[in-house]
Amino acid sequence: MRRLIIMITILSCAMAIVPTALAASSITRIKDVAKVQGVRANQLVGYGLVTGLAGTGDSNTLVQTRQSIANMLKSFGLTVTDSQLKSKNVAAVMVTAQLPAFVKPGDTIDMTVSSMGDAKSLQGGILLQTPLKAANGQVYAVGQGPVSTGGFSASGGGSSLQKNFPTTGTTPNGAIVEREVPTQLISPSGSITLALSQPDFTTAARIGDAINNRFGNISTTRDPGTVVVSVPSTYDNDVVGFVASIEELYINPDTIAKIIINERTGTIVMGSNVTIDEVAVAQGGLSIRIDRTTDVSQPPPFSGGSTVVTNNTSVDVKEDKANVMVLPSTASVGDVVNALNAIGATPRDIISILQAMKAAGALHADLQII
Repeated sequence: MRRLIIMITILSCAMAIVPTALAASSITRIKDVAKVQGVRANQLVGYGLVTGLAGTGDSNTLVQTRQSIANMLKSFGLTVTDSQLKSKNVAAVMVTAQLPAFVKPGDTIDMTVSSMGDAKSLQGGILLQTPLKAANGQVYAVGQGPVSTGGFSASGGGSSLQKNFPTTGTTPNGAIVEREVPTQLISPSGSITLALSQPDFTTAARIGDAINNRFGNISTTRDPGTVVVSVPSTYDNDVVGFVASIEELYINPDTIAKIIINERTGTIVMGSNVTIDEVAVAQGGLSIRIDRTTDVSQPPPFSGGSTVVTNNTSVDVKEDKANVMVLPSTASVGDVVNALNAIGATPRDIISILQAMKAAGALHADLQII
């Protein structure tokens, strides 16, 4: 067995909470790690106006809002110029929505409304009829209705109070679907394709084995992220039931050993497959204190001198005795965490220790810093 001896001295940092994932890989359904390719949502976006605001809409300096109001009134037979409009009860907004798969014309979906001008609040506003378009430029839904912000903003006398974000709101079931997005489950060759959420060779192979054990030799693992399944003839008229039967099959997904580090917050999350070689760690604290004092030099009476102010600086360096501990070769991430905690390492210390272990080749895991 390879034996590595590493001496690491770390600057002590403030203590923080280290949430550590110690759970081992568990049995899960295929439904939770893969989905049928082609079953997806589509993004919709639109530009509209919110009216009925109590003086909290866009200011009169925004040209686009005044032009939008003038164009809207023109569609009702009223001809006005944007310079004639002086209303602060209207706000220009962007409307976004998700068009789920398999929705039909007449179904309703939720919308999110957000101000794009200088409106102070959308509270109490009504979104006027707004076409929602997809990336191809076609209208797939039309939205209209009251905007719920879930917050408020109030000011007066130089003071202000705000809760949440009143310039963004939602309109539940406010958009009506006008066009259906075709979804093709079965390919022309009579098969469906499963796309893994996290591509992995081992997981893809286990999915294929689970399907073949249940239905016979009908699946082929094309790559780490794709499993192609031929639909049996007995399910030609019940493809939904066939997909449901596949989704309910259980597998043991495999994951690579990974450690996620957030240096900004001192957070460390370790996977269950992390292993280390035998290694020695020395953890100590180095503290530096710098004091600055001010002295006043006063000349004797009638000497003709002047008062002088001097600054004196003193530096005090203190290094604590390092705690040395040998971490044995282990296959348990819990042992790694317990050993590091035993030597009094803080989360900041642990981050530096793990990075040094990875650089020395003693840590067998993918170290990812976010």
